Amino acid sequence: MGGWAIAVHGGAGVDPNLPAERQEEAKQLLTRCLNIGISALRSSLPAIDVVELVVRELESDPLFNSGRGSALTANGTVEMEASIMDGDGRRCGAVSGISTVKNPISLARLVMEKSPHSYLAFSGAEEFAKEQGVEMVDNEYFITEDNVGMLKLAKEANTILFDYRIPIHESCAASVESPIHMNGLPLSIYAPETVGCVVVDGQGRCAAATSTGGLMNKMTGRIGDSPLIGAGTYAGELCGVSCTGEGEAIIRGTLARDVAAVMEYKELGLQDAVDYVIKKRLDKGFAGLIAVSNKGEVAYGFNCNGMFRGCATEDGFMEVGIWD
Repeated sequence: MGGWAIAVHGGAGVDPNLPAERQEEAKQLLTRCLNIGISALRSSLPAIDVVELVVRELESDPLFNSGRGSALTANGTVEMEASIMDGDGRRCGAVSGISTVKNPISLARLVMEKSPHSYLAFSGAEEFAKEQGVEMVDNEYFITEDNVGMLKLAKEANTILFDYRIPIHESCAASVESPIHMNGLPLSIYAPETVGCVVVDGQGRCAAATSTGGLMNKMTGRIGDSPLIGAGTYAGELCGVSCTGEGEAIIRGTLARDVAAVMEYKELGLQDAVDYVIKKRLDKGFAGLIAVSNKGEVAYGFNCNGMFRGCATEDGFMEVGIWD
């Protein structure tokens, strides 16, 4: 075993004109979350506890698209989704259509540990949350002024906005013709900001967690890759993976599971597996992912314009970045 390792992400596909102050805010949040995870790992918390802890922190900060600060549906409401997986036994839990649970990632873990199921959604998930006594808030808690403004832009452009963090005064961006398509339909701006965390602890146990608010101006009821085990999230004996990007492309490529599969069946190392999957499994889609191996390795990859990310290992390595 090579010791513990951790990686976090705040989304792949970043506006190249993102103001410097917003870039710095993102780096500070990623650094804070890494330090929370590092402290937990040094205290010998298991990997599954650490990924939940870190993603809860990301959900509680409105900077990225998860929990408070989630993207809005076409109806102006929030419908969040999350999943978590413990590589030790491949246990998993996922939720979708969450509108009043303060930390969806913790509800996903409760699905894993306190229900006979792996996935609950919408009213069933909300009812389960009440039964479990998790912290509930009004839907308005998740809605920010920035998101209301970006939803207005999306509706004016009659499109889905991936990057709702582009400053509102750059509204002309919403009308720019884009080469990005989803299921054959053009999208004006590409930069989803899902959050995720992957960890291997000192015992070689891997875990992964992913959480998101989805797409700005999405249809109500839309479910992306983040809650889908094997697509947006996967952990097994060899590795833990969390994905971000064009959800429909990630689903088609079963991206997270494929990293583990090529490690197992092609005997690739972690970074080679990540590179292979990003290059071979996305077709025309755009995405990124973070991964750790049971050997204490950490890796990431993306085929779009940047990815908010950070990683650290037990030997003292630590890195936070956005661009290539």
